[in-house]
Formats: sequence, structure tokens, C-alpha cells
Amino acid sequence: MTPQDMIVFITGATSGFGAAAARRFVSEGAKVIATGRRKDRLEALADELGDACHPLPLDVTSHEGVQTAVDSLPHPFREISVLVNNAGAALGLGPAYEADINLWQRMLDTNINGVVYCTHAILPGMVERNRGHIVNIGSVGGRQPNPGSNIYGGTKAFVHLFSKNVRAECFGKEIRVTCVEPGVARSEFNLVRYDGDMEKADAGYAGLEVLTSEEIADAIYYCVALPDHININVIQLMPVMQAYSPWNLYRRKG
Repeated sequence: MTPQDMIVFITGATSGFGAAAARRFVSEGAKVIATGRRKDRLEALADELGDACHPLPLDVTSHEGVQTAVDSLPHPFREISVLVNNAGAALGLGPAYEADINLWQRMLDTNINGVVYCTHAILPGMVERNRGHIVNIGSVGGRQPNPGSNIYGGTKAFVHLFSKNVRAECFGKEIRVTCVEPGVARSEFNLVRYDGDMEKADAGYAGLEVLTSEEIADAIYYCVALPDHININVIQLMPVMQAYSPWNLYRRKG
């Protein structure tokens, strides 16, 4: 599948990984359906990227809303060949016994239900056309415990295994499924976790060269652009100065 043949549906395209992925795919010649809740940002992205980008306001936590949005796509964007399930949320930093149940529910709704609803709406068309690639954005936090990541880590563990199960169940069809699992990256996603406190969000990065949204977009595009007979099941990437618990982030000296 060449980039010119791709119609890419990206959730959470108003910032971070999603916006960077939209720019990367369009730069390669693909058409992109950029979705998210913030209409003004989607329109700004569409103005930047031109006719190859179709802005689609969408709340992925609504099953009916997702299905209606997919069904309403104009003809040039209807036959989706790539789904990037990027929309996600990490909310709260405290231990499970002090957690706000509303924050837990928002993460479950976005990180799990959003992936499920979009996959449910788009995968049947891919199977019917016998062509498609689903890229789910997981996290290294879905593989190991981290302080304050009780529900967030659990949702990303779901994304990891859901990706593998969908891949297995599409065996025999020309459907690829990939789980991209980033480590620490600088994006608006982390700012939300710190409730908009830029100083706190940046403090953990001091002295470190962490991943960027553009680098994650490169990883997504790499997996999709490979020859059709190659499926990257899981790709996990971290900055060099991040390791596994209990060795987490280290500041460079000097």
C-alpha cells in the first residue's frame, strides 16, 4: 500500500502524537481524517494541511458518535485503510487508594472504549475490502507498574493484548495490527496529567533528551509504510536515558 493509496483515520489529532502523525502522513501523500474534540484545532490543522486533511470533530467515548461520524464521511475519505487509535488520557498521579473515581472512569472511557469503538466501526470495512492496518498507541506503562499509573497502566495493558487478539483473529486476511508503545515523550499529553501545570510537567524532563511527538509519528509511519506482507506486532521505544523500573529516568551529568 503506497502512501497515495492510504486514507488514514487518526484519533486525538488535535495535539501531540496525533497531530504529528497527521502531518507526517499528509507529507508522504496520504489522505488523513483528523479527529478530536477541539474543533478549532482541527480546523487549524486542516488549514495547514490542505485538502488532504478532513477535520472531523469526534468524542471517541461515544459509541453512537463514533459510528455516526464514520458513516458520515464524504466519498473521498470513506474507504479507510489505516486507523491510528491515538486518543488517550493519563489523569492523576496519586496511589490507587487515594484515586478520584471520576478520573479513573475518564481513562477507561478514552483509553479502552475509544479504541474499541473506533475499531468496531472501522475494522469490518477493512475486512470487506481485504486491506487495512490498525495502529494502537500503547505505552511502556502497560508492561510494568509505575507510581500513580494504576488505571492508566491497566488501560495500556488492555491495548497491548487487544492488539494481539485482533491481529490473531484477522489471520488469513490482509489486515495488519501494530501496537506502538512509547516511553517518556514531551507532548501536551503529559501537561494534562499535571493539570496544566507546565512547571511540574517539565520538571521530570530536566537535563534529559526525551522522545518527541514527531519521533513517535515517525515510528507509526515506519510500521505502516513497510511492504504489505510485513506486520510489526509491537514496537516499543524509549529515550536512551529511560530504563525499566526501578531504574527509571536519569539526568545527564555536566
